[in-house]
Amino acid sequence: MKPYHEIAEILSKNDSILAKVIQSVKTELKPSPSIDVYYWLLEAIVSQQLSVKVADIIWKRFADLFDNQYPVAKQILLTDDNVYRSIGLSGQKTKYINNVASFSLENDLSFEYINAMTDDEIIAYLTQIVGIGKWTVQMILMFPMDRPNVFPVDDLGIQTKMKAWYKIDLEKKELKAKLTSISDKWDPYKTLACKYLWKSNLEIST
Repeated sequence: MKPYHEIAEILSKNDSILAKVIQSVKTELKPSPSIDVYYWLLEAIVSQQLSVKVADIIWKRFADLFDNQYPVAKQILLTDDNVYRSIGLSGQKTKYINNVASFSLENDLSFEYINAMTDDEIIAYLTQIVGIGKWTVQMILMFPMDRPNVFPVDDLGIQTKMKAWYKIDLEKKELKAKLTSISDKWDPYKTLACKYLWKSNLEIST
């Protein structure tokens, strides 16, 4: 894939509003690749519906339960659920973590296996795990896997930023249809466009 700065130039030429979005971001965006999809699935579950600060604290408590701070699947399943609750995980998240561990023992979660699939195939494969939804898989595609053309239309942050920058006053299905239509201009680099939107300064859009 092209370097991020080259992609940003292409996106700016194809969409004048996105060019302003990119201009508003003063920090350089860089890929954060990882090949450990299993680890990212666990971290995503722990972090669900939590602030970054709280999620970091609970994730550290969770990782500290295991040798070398790595939650091996068999160890996860052997740990009593009450231990997870004692570090701040809900009963539901505990079930989801166990689901990821069980799935990893019965199915291939290696990067090589998953990376050979298309984005849609990866979403279909990983959402078999109860507790892992489409949005979570999209975040894994966009960040550790650095897939270039993902557009998470259901993401509230993306919706909020695009409504502000593109002066959109729509909701629900109409909103998603409009946002998807706009994102077509960014093909095949929708992922980086979204990363810029998340980081963008909303005050500049007004």
